[in-house]
Amino acid sequence: MDYYFIGDPELVTAFRFIGIEGTAVRDAAEAVSVFRRITEGWVEEAGAALPNSLPEAEGCQVLILTEETAGWLDEFLVNWQISGRYPLVVEIPGIMGRIANRKTLVDSIREAIGIHV
Repeated sequence: MDYYFIGDPELVTAFRFIGIEGTAVRDAAEAVSVFRRITEGWVEEAGAALPNSLPEAEGCQVLILTEETAGWLDEFLVNWQISGRYPLVVEIPGIMGRIANRKTLVDSIREAIGIHV
């Protein structure tokens, strides 16, 4: 199973030490651009559609994101998760730890179906 990571530069380096490639992002625009290149195979920049420039992400089955990066992706991420397509998305705490009061996907599902275990 192939993994790819999007998040803080420090964590990108850490993931590379264990053999997982990744891309560092510093803001929402970069996060959306990288996410779209991985999930859609292209990105639109300056009015032109560019081909996927992340060959190391080809065949990615699990996309690991920091919570901060996931927050920047907002609707793009929700729509991707609902689609049920690969890569699967996993959120992890960033270098500074968990974001306070952030609702996880599991929490949202539990709320929606009314099950609390």
